[in-house]
Amino acid sequence: MRTGSEPATARSALRMRFWLSVWGVLWTVAGTVGFALAGHPGWALACGVLWLLVTVDLVVVLRHIRQGPHYQPGPDVPPYRPPG
Repeated sequence: MRTGSEPATARSALRMRFWLSVWGVLWTVAGTVGFALAGHPGWALACGVLWLLVTVDLVVVLRHIRQGPHYQPGPDVPPYRPPG
């Protein structure tokens, strides 16, 4: 929702989210493998589930980056009223 107080050049932090997802993938893969080799299947499963979630987030972020910028209303468009 647009309130009219947004900066005109505001951009999403998709690049930062991409690198945080890459960092998360590296740590969850290492955790999954490490716990599996250490004989802790519960922790390996937990890291595996996190690995899946981080990978899905990474795919979504890459999709949004590849879509490119979307239409944003310009300064000539009046702001919407915030919900009551």
